[in-house]
Amino acid sequence: MGEGASPTAAMEEVRVFPLSCVVQNYAWGKVGLESEVAKLLVSGHSSTVIEEGKPYAELWMGAHPKGDALIKDNRISQKSLGQWITDHPSQLGIKVKDTFHGQLPFLFKVLSVKIALSIQAHPDKELAGKLHSRYPEHYPDSNHKPEMAIALTPFDGLCGFRPVNEIIGFFKSVPEFRAVVGNEATDELQSCVTDSVRVPQALKKCFTSMMNCEKKVFVEQLNILVKRVSEEAAAGRDTSRSNGDLLLQLHSQFPGDIGCFSIYFLNFVHLEPGEAMFLGANEPHAYLYGDCIECMACSDNTVRAGLTPKYIDVNTLCEMLNYSPSPAQSKIFPAVQDPSDACVFIYDPPVPDFTIMRIQVPASMKKYNVSQIDSASILLVVQGEAVVVSSPNMELVIKRGSVLFISANEQLSLHITSDKNMLLFRACCIL
Repeated sequence: MGEGASPTAAMEEVRVFPLSCVVQNYAWGKVGLESEVAKLLVSGHSSTVIEEGKPYAELWMGAHPKGDALIKDNRISQKSLGQWITDHPSQLGIKVKDTFHGQLPFLFKVLSVKIALSIQAHPDKELAGKLHSRYPEHYPDSNHKPEMAIALTPFDGLCGFRPVNEIIGFFKSVPEFRAVVGNEATDELQSCVTDSVRVPQALKKCFTSMMNCEKKVFVEQLNILVKRVSEEAAAGRDTSRSNGDLLLQLHSQFPGDIGCFSIYFLNFVHLEPGEAMFLGANEPHAYLYGDCIECMACSDNTVRAGLTPKYIDVNTLCEMLNYSPSPAQSKIFPAVQDPSDACVFIYDPPVPDFTIMRIQVPASMKKYNVSQIDSASILLVVQGEAVVVSSPNMELVIKRGSVLFISANEQLSLHITSDKNMLLFRACCIL
């Protein structure tokens, strides 16, 4: 039987079922039980053994071929979610099935970040197609990869180009940064501060010049900068005009990496739990530290520029980026309360592939109906416990770390059994 499933459902079609999801142990992940990924695993499956020194970076909830979730319900013959969707494409919802050719269009994740991820951007569909056909070893598919991060714990990242006056401020206060960009490019940006038409091209010239700086030059300048900031910090002086704390943090993780200078170009964005940032095509970004929910189009295409030992495609990156400067605050993506359900906050990005719902059910509410939508969805429990009742007469216990697949147009009710508020995240595709 499925976990807690009642026998009356045995012969009926099962449309809601628990998943066992794939963990990725990338080196940048938080280690052991510091990791929210590891904590959720242990809570959801008490038999899971977490290794103390091992990074638990990502939990993949979906049907991506590199991390296809397993179905934990022995009434279902298919072993994985991907196989089940192939055999039951209509359960995606008719519009989703037709628009995305019978595939689940999103990949839902939890990330636990200890070491900065590479400075990167994701191509739009047109560029993804070109890169995949030319360099399939580096760009494994032809899809775009817009993504959204929602903080579970305080979360830091870099996202988008800073306002020009901030970048010019760093040219003045960080001479080593100016040296790796070069006088010609910095002068050009300074000359067009008030000309919004010329700014993107001048910014592109500055960033491209830095990314193509001769290695001997940028390593020497970076060493001078790190020595200067370290001495200032040791003397108790304020290093904020050099973005000192972040510089030393990244340099300790990636010594001698050109990406350390990108902190003077890109916005530093801090998210409190529940706050989000959306990363559209060609938006430069890097996750720095913290735990988050992430949802993205089902793709693995990443163009990297630094803070990484992986393949760096500088020319493609510098050509593709969105060079429109904007303040850090503008990068925080608002959640909107669902007008028909006070428990639901919706993060609806400007792409069709995915929408995320944050569902907060107060403990005082002993029964809660999960809305019926015309899309398959994946539900993650972050806090609380409940018994799920769905047709046909199926009951299922869910708790922190449980992950459920819910077919399109399925009605669920939660009978809340814990004295804590429930916190759930639901990924779906609303067309």
